[in-house]
Amino acid sequence: MFRNVQVSGNLTNALKGCTEVVSTTSTKTAKVGKPPKQTVPTKTTYLTNFTMSSNLLSKKALTAVTATQIRLIHTDFKMPDYSSYRRNSVKDPKASNRDTFENRNAFTYMVLGTAATGAMFSAKTIVHKFVLSMAPAADVLALASIEVNLNEIPEGKNATIKWRGKPLFVRHRTAAEIEAEQNTTLAELRDPQDDSVRVQKPEWLVIIGVCTHLGCVPIANAGDWGGYYCPCHGSHYDAAGRIRKGPAPTNMEVPPYKFLDENTLLVG
Repeated sequence: MFRNVQVSGNLTNALKGCTEVVSTTSTKTAKVGKPPKQTVPTKTTYLTNFTMSSNLLSKKALTAVTATQIRLIHTDFKMPDYSSYRRNSVKDPKASNRDTFENRNAFTYMVLGTAATGAMFSAKTIVHKFVLSMAPAADVLALASIEVNLNEIPEGKNATIKWRGKPLFVRHRTAAEIEAEQNTTLAELRDPQDDSVRVQKPEWLVIIGVCTHLGCVPIANAGDWGGYYCPCHGSHYDAAGRIRKGPAPTNMEVPPYKFLDENTLLVG
């Protein structure tokens, strides 16, 4: 049970008495003292548009501020004079530019034409050097042509010389070989070519020593016709390098050559 406190005319005493109600059923008395002090963590303020705008001055504070501005005139500056760079025809401020337009325009066109011509020559030089950079090197060009001393090749023999990475056959034909090849019937040949078409001088035969079948190197002074024989697949060539028997489809290739003199041959 609780005991009641009568309310008097003073409202303050009545409210104070309401707080002094004590339970009569409890045997223990509550300890009266100050509650423990609690610390409240500070609130972190983030820099946002809203928080930063709140720190600005209000409109009332701004109305009280009066701005003043002072401008000073400086009369000690000297204006640059470009008269020495201007053309004489436009120095007169009272003269019309149309009177001298053609002369000035011709000078401008001349300058542009000179610049364009120089640019074209520069571009030509750059393109020329770029194309030359893709050309064969000097050592490769040196091997593009070769000189052969014919005195070192006896009659009836065949010399093998390396030219552009391929074997080159230079054959000194005998009189019997020349007569046999010149009297050959073209109808008997798989790839008909007259002997005079394949040689510049009857006693000298110059051909690339590569079989036209699969690129093998034939053997000289061999085969059924005494010319060249490819042992890989059995192709037979005569003393003019013409295919006579076997799987090879065409005659052996004749490279470009010329005789510098009676004893010197230039191939390439």
